[in-house]
Amino acid sequence: MNRRQFLKTASGLAGTAGISGCLQQLGFETQSAWRDPPLVEDRPNGVYYPAIIEGMGVYETTTVDGIGIALMHSFPHRFWTVTGTNKTKVVVSSNDSLHLMASVWDAKSGTVLPTAVSIDIRNDEGRVSTTNLWSMLSPNMGFHYGDNVALPGSGEYEATVEIAPVQTARTKPFQGRFTEVRTEQIQFTFEPSKTYDLPIRRLGEKAGSRGTVDLMEMDGVPTPVAPPKDQLPGRLLGKASAGDALFYATLVADEQRFSTDRPHLVVSPRTPYNRVLLPGMSLSATIKRDGETVLKTGLDGTLDPDLGYYYGTPTGRIKDGDTITVRIETPPQISRHDGYETAFMEMPPIQFSV
Repeated sequence: MNRRQFLKTASGLAGTAGISGCLQQLGFETQSAWRDPPLVEDRPNGVYYPAIIEGMGVYETTTVDGIGIALMHSFPHRFWTVTGTNKTKVVVSSNDSLHLMASVWDAKSGTVLPTAVSIDIRNDEGRVSTTNLWSMLSPNMGFHYGDNVALPGSGEYEATVEIAPVQTARTKPFQGRFTEVRTEQIQFTFEPSKTYDLPIRRLGEKAGSRGTVDLMEMDGVPTPVAPPKDQLPGRLLGKASAGDALFYATLVADEQRFSTDRPHLVVSPRTPYNRVLLPGMSLSATIKRDGETVLKTGLDGTLDPDLGYYYGTPTGRIKDGDTITVRIETPPQISRHDGYETAFMEMPPIQFSV
């Protein structure tokens, strides 16, 4: 089903009550009915199946100076931004033409990069739009960058994609990498029919239940996931859950990976179903031994080609009987599409008993 067919179905259901009443029952706003799909009522405080999954198209995939970039498009979407522990719903404007998305990764290792991405769009008449893309979570794309964009109409455009230097800490394999601004010009044609005729999948009885759909697979674009448990290096210390996010803790001693020979406490969070990365948190850890605190420190967000994005700190030896308490000082500062907006917000401390 595409957007036009969906509206036709809604129109057929309206009957004598009229299309506006029907669309309101389905959760649409009458002033921009085709842009505001139904939202599940009584949503759980966790990852859930949304009412619908909207398709996406790819404009171009390219590489610039060792960094992969994919530029994609879909319907204009509502989404929620997160500041601290507050959420703000971003509704679709009547001027919004499409939802423009980007994925960014290290071309050599396939590691998805947490950074800042901006896009400047021009046509023959000059600049028509500029935006700093939000880091986002969606059910079918996982972690990516995106925003709703207004264009003056169909036609040819040039998007200058700017990738900022990575600000997070990096392990030795990434030392000296991702320190400069990268820009790439991508030509694309905006044809409203190609965007608005992308498929829509209604999830029926699944909508509102816990779980999510599989991540989309795109040729040449790595999936933004944390490593599975059995691929985490070092000594596994345990797993725990907070706010529906799953955390694994390991103790890793690896001089080839770290800039010190001290072992590292590695905390690797991910979404509960598809292992999607969760950057943008602020974490701290306290280690207690025989009732005494032996370490209290923040955990640095860190990028590694094997671990992806994780939170960690160098530490001394961890002994049997130690208790590690991890506090989520700030939840993931990532915008969310339907299906993720109620998750990863209230996140109490978690413990790992060694």
